[in-house]
Amino acid sequence: MPAVFVHVSDIHFGQETDDRIHIHDDVKQQLIADAKEVISGLPGGVAHGILVTGDITQSGKRAEYDEAGQWLDNLAANIGVEIHRVQMVPGNHDLDRTKLSFAGQQILNHIRAGGTAEYEKIMSNPTDRAALFARFEDYGRFSFAYNCPLNDEGAYASEMEVSLAPGRAIRFIRFNSSLLCYGGEKDEHPELILGARQFTIPRTPGVENIVLVHHPLHWYKDQGEVRDYIRSRARVFISGHEHNPKVAVENVEPGSDLMMLAAGATVPFKSNDEYTFTYNIIEFDWDEEIDGLSVTMHPRAWSAKRTCFEADDERLGGKHPNFRLACTSFPKAARPEAPTHRHHADETVFEESLRPVEPTIEMVPTESLDGEPSTMAPNEEGYETARLRFFRDLLEGERLRILVALDALLDASDEQMSQGLERRLLDMLVKEGKLSEVEQMMDQLIGERKDGAR
Repeated sequence: MPAVFVHVSDIHFGQETDDRIHIHDDVKQQLIADAKEVISGLPGGVAHGILVTGDITQSGKRAEYDEAGQWLDNLAANIGVEIHRVQMVPGNHDLDRTKLSFAGQQILNHIRAGGTAEYEKIMSNPTDRAALFARFEDYGRFSFAYNCPLNDEGAYASEMEVSLAPGRAIRFIRFNSSLLCYGGEKDEHPELILGARQFTIPRTPGVENIVLVHHPLHWYKDQGEVRDYIRSRARVFISGHEHNPKVAVENVEPGSDLMMLAAGATVPFKSNDEYTFTYNIIEFDWDEEIDGLSVTMHPRAWSAKRTCFEADDERLGGKHPNFRLACTSFPKAARPEAPTHRHHADETVFEESLRPVEPTIEMVPTESLDGEPSTMAPNEEGYETARLRFFRDLLEGERLRILVALDALLDASDEQMSQGLERRLLDMLVKEGKLSEVEQMMDQLIGERKDGAR
């Protein structure tokens, strides 16, 4: 069976004023109802994840992310996917511009006036990097909870691999294209840079890369080099930002295709003939005939007259939504065995290999630039959801209370508290069999905070 993902982009939680508050709330609820109905009619009847290509919020504030988290939970529950199965990247609206220091402003000006050499020099300095990443504080907390941490060394990020068949998988690669944003960026005079430490994505036999990023290719100063790496190492490039849904498949060379998919805006400020509310449902599957990747689009667009979402027959493939992509990585791994069957009397009895295979999702930790792999997460039922709630729904002091109460902190430890350390301590508690205690304390602390706010 194919792997099914709901794809949203440019939702802009927090942009609403006046009557737009009610209209946008209704649109978001109608999207959930529409996605539930469409997915129920697909093979398997459930989705496997949610893709978000940036601009989750309007101004990168915690309250906006809190609202987004509640909506994502509701969407996930209605399409049959676990609430932590989300892959996201930041957009230019997901950073908090009020947290840009004077030093950070000078660093931005220096890079944007220069180029890739200036960018790499700054990114090689931890103090300079920190001045730029400070604006992503609330996004970083939110994305970390979903196991989509920003790579604070400026490299690509990747945690999720989806197995489509034995020896055939897709891997989501996440880019941060918004690090140099502070307003006024134009694509006709690009000022953004992805950087070589980010676009040098890996090749793995049997695994095809799906790139998620907010800004399309032509927004980067280093777009020439980025394009070469994308053309040679990725199979699908999914972007947002421009609010204009379109798709194109390019034959890079014999046996190699590249799909460029640009999202529309899920919630632009207003819906009109040019820009309306849109989202996508995407099916990824192994194309056995060509040993390639099959991508089937279900583009959905808002009908102003019917005030609901409906099939978009004009864009993203329209009435011919299936794209068969020739792959370079699939054929480099052993081909899955052909299905076999045996006959018994007048009926055909199918072997296990003939039964539809449910896509499986594996979280594969990203290596740091120095080659150090991240620690493996505990294999405990309920852990992923608990980790999401621990980092997304708790305040810093509440997380600390849990770690102290459950004896996770060592008196001799002088390591500065960070998300990474908190994650290691939480994982330690789970491995010690204390997951239920963590969950109970989370419920208690959240309840106390809500009672105090009344």
